[in-house]
Amino acid sequence: MKLASLRHGRDGRLVVVSDDLAWCAAPPPMFPTLQAALDDWHHAEPILRGVAESLAHDAVPHSRFHERDVAAPLPRAYQWADGSAYVNHVELVRKARGAELPASFWTDPLMYQGGSDRFLAPRDPIPFQDAGWGLDLEAEVVVVTGDVPQGASRDQALAAIRLVGLVNDVSLRGLIPDELAKGFGFVQSKPASALSPVFVTPDALGDRWRDGKLPGVLSVDLNGQPFGRADAGIDMTFDFGTLIAHLAKTRSITAGSIIGSGTVSNRGPDGGPGQPVASGGAGYSCIAEVRMVETIENGAPATPFLAPGDVVRIEMLDDRHHSIFGAIEQTVA
Repeated sequence: MKLASLRHGRDGRLVVVSDDLAWCAAPPPMFPTLQAALDDWHHAEPILRGVAESLAHDAVPHSRFHERDVAAPLPRAYQWADGSAYVNHVELVRKARGAELPASFWTDPLMYQGGSDRFLAPRDPIPFQDAGWGLDLEAEVVVVTGDVPQGASRDQALAAIRLVGLVNDVSLRGLIPDELAKGFGFVQSKPASALSPVFVTPDALGDRWRDGKLPGVLSVDLNGQPFGRADAGIDMTFDFGTLIAHLAKTRSITAGSIIGSGTVSNRGPDGGPGQPVASGGAGYSCIAEVRMVETIENGAPATPFLAPGDVVRIEMLDDRHHSIFGAIEQTVA
């Protein structure tokens, strides 16, 4: 089952979307928003699945689904916590500045609390203010949870995953070092992120959803050229069950919380840094990573951060080359 939110007020208007992303149908008025459905998922899920089945058989009023018309599936959420499940990415960041990776990074997930009062729609522009801020993209996988009790196990956490999607976790690399030096985490360096047009229930992903991971190539294009083709199921040190359980160690988690995987990152075949797509590698899911590799190999970065007019596209295709979540396609404005 695929769900989206049309632009309407602050929280959008929930629609059920056909598997091919061509059509959509409204659920009963009792579930006007995705958050309302998540709050009462026990009752909402079978009703929404009934709408999805009727839509598949052309047995319910429906209209064309246009990705450009949608808001983020959750235009605002109760919580946005982003992990760093691909430790290869973290290792490269530290290696580029000559720092060792603590051994605990391989056993205890990194996570930060991001702003969730506004998520950009998948076709909203990426705001650009200052070249010195180092505007960057970050292609990631996200999940949306139901209620999770404090102290939940990994299995309990996995069972609480309601939906899966993609995010462009926009970062301002030039602001990060000073913020981290204060020892109090990200604030200004993490502006609003953009979510994929639709979120999908895990069962609808079939073999694409395995043990809390989403195997498959996460395609990132920059200005129409392949930039990243990393497999989201490879080199993921911490699955989503582990990430959610980590967050729930000292708190309960409310339905509608969004948990991110962190930047998807693959090692090269030799176990070292990955290579660009143009060189036959899996490429990168953020500009910072290619700049790290350039620094490690050549002593200095060469790839610039995003500038006005640049176009970022993030998408995942199924085995028939059909879009699973729709595309995040944003122009830097």
